[in-house]
Amino acid sequence: MSSLITAQELSELLSKSNLVLIDARSGPNGRAKYEQEHLAGALHVDLDKDLADIKPDAAQGGRHPLPDPEKFAELLGRLGIAHGSHVVVYDDMSGANAASRFWWMLRAAGHTQVQVLNGGFQAALAASIPVSSEEEQVTSAEPYPFKAWELPSIQMEEVAKAVKDPNYLVVDVRDAARYRGETEPIDLVAGHIPGAVNIPFQQNLAADGTYLSPEVLREKYEAVLDGRDMEHVVVHCGSGVTACHTALAMDYAGLGIPTLYVGSWSEWSRNDRPIGTRA
Repeated sequence: MSSLITAQELSELLSKSNLVLIDARSGPNGRAKYEQEHLAGALHVDLDKDLADIKPDAAQGGRHPLPDPEKFAELLGRLGIAHGSHVVVYDDMSGANAASRFWWMLRAAGHTQVQVLNGGFQAALAASIPVSSEEEQVTSAEPYPFKAWELPSIQMEEVAKAVKDPNYLVVDVRDAARYRGETEPIDLVAGHIPGAVNIPFQQNLAADGTYLSPEVLREKYEAVLDGRDMEHVVVHCGSGVTACHTALAMDYAGLGIPTLYVGSWSEWSRNDRPIGTRA
């Protein structure tokens, strides 16, 4: 199953009984936007409350650490997601808000029938997919049966070794100005992990906010990967959210899913680690 689904393809699935729509618009107004208008039948998940276990100190795992598998399994049960569910998730930030994070987490739970809506909420509106402001009803299921994250992730100490190992490629997906240390709108210190290369996640997208074709993405990333397999490719961002956008792009391109550094810059920069400030 492709990692992405078009609005037209989604419109053809709306009558399927196993379809579960997830609205992952987050941020200060995410829930309010959902309540005002969402795709009919969609259930809301919140990045901070549902897709992370935020700690008092971001030095411990970054700004959006993963929740325990047991907690996520319970969330999936409350959303009615079971083994046979076909899950489609969307946000309004070209997948970079929380849709790709939910995709990664569901894949890491062992669920393969999950897709991100290419073009997000805007594409669905343009395709005249029905919307609603009503409270949606859901038939809850048992907690999803998984015990441990099944996709590869990496800890800060391992990243410190990987950036010095030529067999590895560590990719920083934040925008170039943040990578170079010229600005830092969120974290306490500007810069990047020395040895990491910068490929902003926005480069996965066409001008209309949809992903580039698999062929273009594959050519783009193969040129940088230089033959490395996904076990030796690490992606990170500020807090392990938009890095999932690039993980999805690589998978969409047929390359597989790379290793995710969940703590990302928000953890690294708070632990007296070396900091780079130039390209």
